[in-house]
Amino acid sequence: MLSISAHHHSIKLAKPFSISRGTRTHAELVRVTLRYQDFEAEGECTPYPRYGESVESVIDQITEFAKALTAMTPNEARLSLQSFPAGAARNAVDCALWALEAQLADSHFPSPLFSIAPSIETAMTVSVAELTSMAEQAKDYVSQGATLLKVKLDDQAVVDKIAAIRAVAPNSKIIIDANEAWSQLDLSTLFASLKPFNITMIEQPVPSGQDHLLKGIEHPIPLCADESCHTREQLSNLVDCYEMINIKLDKTGGLTEALALEKDARLVGLSIMSGCMLGSSLAMKAALPIATNAEVVDLDGPVLLGSDVENGLTFREGQLKL
Repeated sequence: MLSISAHHHSIKLAKPFSISRGTRTHAELVRVTLRYQDFEAEGECTPYPRYGESVESVIDQITEFAKALTAMTPNEARLSLQSFPAGAARNAVDCALWALEAQLADSHFPSPLFSIAPSIETAMTVSVAELTSMAEQAKDYVSQGATLLKVKLDDQAVVDKIAAIRAVAPNSKIIIDANEAWSQLDLSTLFASLKPFNITMIEQPVPSGQDHLLKGIEHPIPLCADESCHTREQLSNLVDCYEMINIKLDKTGGLTEALALEKDARLVGLSIMSGCMLGSSLAMKAALPIATNAEVVDLDGPVLLGSDVENGLTFREGQLKL
């Protein structure tokens, strides 16, 4: 019989983390433990209020999943799980099932799914703050060897902040994440104003559901859908608006859908970013099969935490060391 249990795990952040929607001081996680025969595996997810999730609602969902899956083998359970709604709860269970299946096959998750490289370039995240503070964050990352910066912005002083960060990071690649905050700005003018700063990509400038605002607007910088892209169901709405999608396992509901989404996105000409919510190395490891094939990787969640799991991933000089 397959045993499924879930519990809340709170981790204090190394320092407060801010995006356009607010500031967080803790990562509130849910971890799932699966047991089958003599094997045990874990999965992790981050409930996200933006998507109507809480720790309590996610644990309740996992409890419901368990009722339907306990009589199945891990493989049967993972396939059956896809009929449940995508989201954080399904992600934790799905990834734990992948890990359990790997153990049953005398392998190790996720190594069978990707070619191991020495390291992957990952973004280091500059959170929203006053201009001087953001420049200091960027300067600190650059001093540590970061080659890719992800800059969180709201709708205030966008160009000035980017100019200040570019001044202290002249050789680093920069991606911008607006987290849906730019719908009231003159996007055409803003995109043109940002072009001289050699920006690699801009993520989710408008709210999910308002992606049509991007149609017909000249944008010399590629755009990436995040909040607007959860599963394959959204792809048809994004093709004429974006050049890239951000695949996060907490949005897709696990690695199973993430792999399918990656395949279908490439078929319609979209590039891939591998992203994450705030989480530990347990969650980041599950995303590696997507990250190793992605054009942009943002898996620095553990760097922002005050503590990580044992045998966690190593982040050094802007690289995620495998």
